[in-house]
Amino acid sequence: MVQLIIGHKGSGKTKEICNLANEKILNAQGSVVFMSKNDRLNTDVKHDIRLVNMNEYKHITDSDEYIGFIYGLLASDHDIEFIFIDSILSHADISTDDLPEFVNRLAVIEKEDGVKFVVSCSCEKEEIAGLDLSVSEIL
Repeated sequence: MVQLIIGHKGSGKTKEICNLANEKILNAQGSVVFMSKNDRLNTDVKHDIRLVNMNEYKHITDSDEYIGFIYGLLASDHDIEFIFIDSILSHADISTDDLPEFVNRLAVIEKEDGVKFVVSCSCEKEEIAGLDLSVSEIL
């Protein structure tokens, strides 16, 4: 089940997702990846976590390319257990309208590859029309 951390800007989502990632790496059997819009979280996540600065991949411009990038990560490391995505709405050109389909696609990857996703976004539950709560959970 894709876990979502939602709330308005400044509500502590980034701190919460960093804490979750740092907690998960302690008992993870596989790799933990943290995808962020920049590299300012270098000191906030433990050094065992692979931090991916999405600003370095400026040609990823929509959710299809973003999902393709995730598949590329999984193809290069079959041991990925967790992928944390901070502030998804600031990556590529993903909007609240795209979020339900994006979460559904992550749920398919979760089911097929056994990877667990935690995603944060600056919005409220009411702004995500069509979110399938059978494949996602709001933390």
